[in-house]
Amino acid sequence: MHASTPTTPQDSLLSGNRFIRACLRKPVDRTPVWFLRQAGRYMQEYRDVRKHHTLVEICKQPELAAEVTITAAEKLGVDAAIIFADLLLPLEPMGLDFEFQAGEGPVVHHPVRTAADVAALRTDRAADLAYVARAIEKVAAHFRDRLGIIGFCGAPFTLASYMIEGGGSRNYIFTKQLMYQDPPAWNALLDKIVAVLTEYCRLQVQAGADVIQIFDSWVGSLSLADYNDYAFAASKRLVRAVQDLGVPVIYFGVETAGLLGAMASTGADVIGLDWRQPLDQGWSAVGHAHAVQGNLDPITLFAPLDILQQRVHAILRAAGGRPGHIFNLGHGIVPNTPVENVQAVVKMVREFRLEETPHA
Repeated sequence: MHASTPTTPQDSLLSGNRFIRACLRKPVDRTPVWFLRQAGRYMQEYRDVRKHHTLVEICKQPELAAEVTITAAEKLGVDAAIIFADLLLPLEPMGLDFEFQAGEGPVVHHPVRTAADVAALRTDRAADLAYVARAIEKVAAHFRDRLGIIGFCGAPFTLASYMIEGGGSRNYIFTKQLMYQDPPAWNALLDKIVAVLTEYCRLQVQAGADVIQIFDSWVGSLSLADYNDYAFAASKRLVRAVQDLGVPVIYFGVETAGLLGAMASTGADVIGLDWRQPLDQGWSAVGHAHAVQGNLDPITLFAPLDILQQRVHAILRAAGGRPGHIFNLGHGIVPNTPVENVQAVVKMVREFRLEETPHA
């Protein structure tokens, strides 16, 4: 399905994992596939674990985190396993306690609202997150080179927003107030977050993560001007710091159609696309010097199989066989999603063959 490219023995389609090859825009034998939030409440095995443990308990017990990571990847037959963790874990070593409240999501008890709050945050305890690294070691030992192992962290803007808002938000009023009214405090906060995340990602890579995904879940709340003025520089620093560890970076956000070119300018190897525009349009906005990941609407997983197949095939045709496409959703799998439909998508991607002439 891909254009024939002269290969050396070191660069055959069998050298290296197809997921990692796709991240680097190298030709692959077929499009790799994995899913955002592939270990989650839609899966009975995960619900069984959650009967006895909170989400944070699973994250902090490497045996459990590895178990749910491995179980989901094997049940779905995907090409990559993303470690089971939570975006907010780095808040704790920085001095911010949080909890997950039923129906409310995460709650940060003492939000960061002032320059003094920012000054009080610590950056010297990233090693406290070593439990995530131990879980990655177990997953990497289990899969060896059969699957790509994905570590992850939140992006600076998104983590800062959680810290400032104290949880989820619709309008990000407190976040944007700090951005606009006290740029030195805002920049100091991002600097501290980048310092902690760099060390956190180092732990993950040393433990066996092949790729790091940076989740900028809330960056779609920003205009392009505000992204460029208040978020871009910190994201770029983090992307480059992770790449300096020797692994590719996937940079993902939601509702980011207007930001894709700027996000690509961070230098991330792969840009995650949500489902709100066709994949080929998103890839054009990103630029073909980057790989892309996406971009099925996760709610399509509730559709009849014939419609699901139409949507999956449309995305694969839009990718056109160009090296550098990783099939995924445009956001995470939601609760109550039929597992058999997720498995069906994996089969559809595996069996797809491009009819027309592929891109050179």
